[in-house]
Formats: sequence, C-alpha cells, structure tokens
Amino acid sequence: MADEDLIGRPWGEDELDAIVADYFAMLAAERAGAPYVKSHHAAALMDAIGRTHRSVEFKHMNISAVLSELGLPTIRGYKAKANYQGAIFPAIDRFLTANPAAIEIAIAPPPAHLAEAPAIFETEPPPKSDVAKPPRPEGLERLVRKFDPVERDFRNRALGKAGEALIVDLEARRLHEAGHPDLARQVRWVADLDGDGAGYDILSFAANGDKRLIEVKTTNGGQRTPFFLTRNEEALAREAPDQFRIFRLYEFGKDPKLFKLRPPLSEHVVLETETWRAGFG
Repeated sequence: MADEDLIGRPWGEDELDAIVADYFAMLAAERAGAPYVKSHHAAALMDAIGRTHRSVEFKHMNISAVLSELGLPTIRGYKAKANYQGAIFPAIDRFLTANPAAIEIAIAPPPAHLAEAPAIFETEPPPKSDVAKPPRPEGLERLVRKFDPVERDFRNRALGKAGEALIVDLEARRLHEAGHPDLARQVRWVADLDGDGAGYDILSFAANGDKRLIEVKTTNGGQRTPFFLTRNEEALAREAPDQFRIFRLYEFGKDPKLFKLRPPLSEHVVLETETWRAGFG
C-alpha cells in the first residue's frame, strides 16, 4: 500500500537501487524469452517501498530513457520519459558497475520471420535534426562517457560480425530471389576474408550489376544510437558515392531492424571529430 507521506518526495537511494534492479530483472527475463508479469513486479515493489503505482511506472519509464541514451535495450511497453530525477543516474551507475554482465548484451539469433521475409525489417532512416540538441544533464553525460555505447559497439567484434553475417545472407538471398543467382554467388564478405581496412565490409551488387560497397554498423541500441565512422569509410563515401552504402542494424538483440544511408553522409548525420592522431612531425 502506498505511503501518502512519500507522495511528492524525491526517491531515496535505497528506493532507486530497488527499482533499477527490478527493471533489469524484467529486462533479463524479456530478453531470455522467460515469462514475467509487469504488474506483479510493480505490486511487489510498491509493497516494498511504499510508492504509488503511477510513481513506479513513471520511474520505470525514466530508466528506459537513460538506457536508450546508453544504447542498451529497454523493456517493451515502458516508453522513455526523460524528465529525470538526477539521482537516477548514480543509481544506474551503481547497478551497472556492480553487474557488468548487464552491459554485455547477449547476441540473439535473428527472429525466424527474417528467414521468410528479409525485407520486412527495413525502416526509413531517422531524420537529421536542424536544431542543436540540448545538452544532457551533467549526471547523464558522465554516465554516457563511462558506459559509452559508441565505443562499446565499435569494440564488440562478436556483435559486428553477427550483423555483417546477417547482411551477407540477406544480400545473397535478395539477388537470388530477384533472378540473379550469378550475382548472388559473387557477394563477398570482405571484412571476414581480408580483414578490416578496405573501408567497407561487404561487396554486393544492385540488380543491374553495379557494385555496392556496404559498411555494416550494428547496435543493440535504438535507431538514433550514434556510431563510429573510420577515416577509410568516410573517405570511401566521398570517393565512391554511387557505390558506398551504410547499413545500420539496430535493436539487433531484440528484433533487428535496418536503415540505409547513402552519400553524401552529411545530409543524414552530424559528423564530429572524436579522436586525433598524435605524431612528431
């Protein structure tokens, strides 16, 4: 039963730790395909901490908003709401620091429907905003720097290879089903066979035989999760704009979706310098 004395009061550290742990328990069950009932979790949490159902639901949606910024999956049905209580950031930091396995998202196999209708999961790219994004709250900015989703995806070779393998298969099947088995046989997984450095991962073809140089970017995060672009990839996009494509796979571990970007890339994304090469002249 809700404690009326708590209504309108900021959540305390123990309460936030409890609801963050509860959220990740539900998320783990959802990703494992195990049954769970949100209302049962909410009721148990309300009994334990004395908060109202509305307050608990709203805080779950706050957590979804933070996890979206971290490029992590969220629970279906808990739509992200970003008017945070600042104390939620250290609570999520405490949980992820104590439970690093929660960050190492398992790579689930693509859903079965992709084998039957591979084009079903393609979406339009998110629009590039012409308005400067407001700065993140300081606590959220620290959290994103500590658990950087862009760096995490870039270093996760298993995730990257799984995404590339899916696109190799989809491209070969697309060409075969379009009546071009000769082109389908020529689809080549360059990054796997020759290593990184070419500026693209997969050699494929349009139906008319024109080459497609495909760079695959895979994340378990959402559609607007940023990604790294290497110097080679950016240069190739400028040098071969008719051939180069970025295939962005997102929500990969849940229900993979895809959008495609073609040069000029600056029409679709904001390119920012992240690192510098330091030399001695």
